[in-house]
Amino acid sequence: MSSASFTYEPVGATREDLSACPPGFHPLHVRTRIGEGEPVFRRAAEAVLTWEMHRAIGVGLDATADRAAPDVDVTVTLAGVIKAPCRIIWTVEEHRRAGWAYGTLPGHPECGEEAFIVDRTGDGTVWLTVAAYSRAAKWYARAGGAATRGLQHAYARRCGVALRRLVAAED
Repeated sequence: MSSASFTYEPVGATREDLSACPPGFHPLHVRTRIGEGEPVFRRAAEAVLTWEMHRAIGVGLDATADRAAPDVDVTVTLAGVIKAPCRIIWTVEEHRRAGWAYGTLPGHPECGEEAFIVDRTGDGTVWLTVAAYSRAAKWYARAGGAATRGLQHAYARRCGVALRRLVAAED
């Protein structure tokens, strides 16, 4: 783990409330239906917890551990050029819910927090929720304005599509 500090406050707000969005940040909340049943949930949870979903969407990913855990550093590389350093803040692995959230570190184009949660509802439906709050930290993210936020939403939707494909490939 690096000694770098998070670039925003409050750290960990997504743990209790995925819709949390502190003043001055832009919210993101994308929910995608993945499938149904316990096997689908287990497969989806494992893909999220082991970075497989992220790699499946085509981003570069370098992590200090093979599995999400608090204090693991993760650097996502976008378009082969933009480096986005983060640190895992919290994880959850429960009977019907699994996932994690990371917060931004110095050098990330945004500052804020993003969570990736797989949950299985009472009727057995499995969902991926990508929830975040962020604001621009680098000049090019500020210059992008609404287009930058559009790219964040597209990224979240791609996560859901990739996870659904990964789970379907197991059937």
